[in-house]
Amino acid sequence: MNKSELIEALAEEMHVPLRDASSAVTTILDAMGDALANGESIEIRGFGSFVVKEYDSYFGRNPKTGEKIKVKPKKLPFFKVGKELKERVNESAD
Repeated sequence: MNKSELIEALAEEMHVPLRDASSAVTTILDAMGDALANGESIEIRGFGSFVVKEYDSYFGRNPKTGEKIKVKPKKLPFFKVGKELKERVNESAD
């Protein structure tokens, strides 16, 4: 499912125009992105949680030249699936 499909599903389920559903989805995703950019975590009970993991700098190797290079420290968003979602996905696999 992509963003457009999510908007269509919301509009259909809530019986609202696509424009309103698009605005709602965009607002939610923007708020989540802003929270993660500020280093905050997001927990949606029954679905999962989003956290920002920090990685220290390290030395890597350029695959073309084999030269050692220093990789800068970075922060990456990480999703941890919730128990209910995990169970729901596992049930559908049977």
